[in-house]
Amino acid sequence: MRHLIDIKDLSIEEIDELIKVAKDIIAHPERYREKCKYKKLATLFFEPSTRTRLSFEAAMMELGGNVIGFSESSSSSAAKGESVADTTRVVGCYSDIIAMRHPKEGAPLVASLKSTVPIINAGDGGHNHPTQTLTDLLTISCEKGRLDNLTIGLCGDLKFGRTVHSLITAMVRYPNIKFVLISPDELKVPEYIKKEILEKNKIAYIETTDIEKYIGELDILYMTRVQKERFFNEEDYLRLKDYYILNKEKLREAKKDLCVMHPLPRVNEISTEIDSDPRACYFKQAGYGKYIRMALILKLLEID
Repeated sequence: MRHLIDIKDLSIEEIDELIKVAKDIIAHPERYREKCKYKKLATLFFEPSTRTRLSFEAAMMELGGNVIGFSESSSSSAAKGESVADTTRVVGCYSDIIAMRHPKEGAPLVASLKSTVPIINAGDGGHNHPTQTLTDLLTISCEKGRLDNLTIGLCGDLKFGRTVHSLITAMVRYPNIKFVLISPDELKVPEYIKKEILEKNKIAYIETTDIEKYIGELDILYMTRVQKERFFNEEDYLRLKDYYILNKEKLREAKKDLCVMHPLPRVNEISTEIDSDPRACYFKQAGYGKYIRMALILKLLEID
């Protein structure tokens, strides 16, 4: 039995195979409509979510399966003090696979140690979000036609942004990748990411506060919001939340085939005037999430 807690749980060959299957689902959805008939996915979301939860549910439904679960901890026995491990063991009696989001880092890992069915980490605090990373990789592969030889700009909250941490961890395994890390000083990529992932793998990177200085070099621009829920001090959040706002003016020097991505939800960091620009890929990115999660469910349930 396999779980997906961290993107490192998958080899590069397995990631490439998931992308291949997702693309086949996009091209031939009729082949997959009953692959999970009589299977049940449980979505245990202890933290609010729109895209991740609904894309998991849509993925299972389009595979012919069913969905059970809850969308906030207050509607579960966690409100009565039940542990994550106990919740998981109980829900495993009613389902074949579980997708879990939790505000505490490591909660899905704890769940996986006790679970009788596969656990998918759908985001744990500021730690990991591996299925968002798979979504990002499918987006890049579809929109750029490759996952190597790319200069990737990561902009915004690089300290608490779990999507950023997971994406860096995944992309360093592909050849000739360079990162431009764009953030205010208070929201830089954590030192352990730089030392243990970037420097250990000899990946070229630049840290800067200036998005316009480097935007012309980028193949991918990955915008992130400043996450209010990760701040202890509201004054710091208010000071930093509008630090970067991508607009037409800033895109003027960008490549014509730049791919602008965002894990969503968007607040103010991308102007709505960008939405009609052909370089805006963030809504397509959300759509790709369903297909890669379909491929992942099939893999973890060992369905051909």
